[in-house]
Amino acid sequence: MRPVGFLAVAAGLLAVPALAQSPAIAQAIGAGQVGERYDGYMGISGNVSEAVRRQVSAVNIRRRNLYLELSSRRNVTAELAGMATACQLLSQLAAGEPYMLSDGVWRRHVAGEAVPLPDYCR
Repeated sequence: MRPVGFLAVAAGLLAVPALAQSPAIAQAIGAGQVGERYDGYMGISGNVSEAVRRQVSAVNIRRRNLYLELSSRRNVTAELAGMATACQLLSQLAAGEPYMLSDGVWRRHVAGEAVPLPDYCR
């Protein structure tokens, strides 16, 4: 089963945590130190303070809990729920924001160009 069918629910579940990002995480994203990953979790792409590491970890714990909740309601794995959410998150990146695809390479979203979404997003 493809994760795309879960995008609306997953995006709705993540709306509150995404809006509740700390100023430190927002600053780290702007500096290219923290970004979205292909699996629906945030990752650290540069040098950050221990406080930012803890905040990213807290965001990922909240996301994991949401993915577990979504997966139990949709009868899929939490990993699949995370991947579905990643499709939405990656498609909404602002110019300059870092992101990682499944190849493990950090990139930055270039203004005017679409982020190359994984095949499972289509």
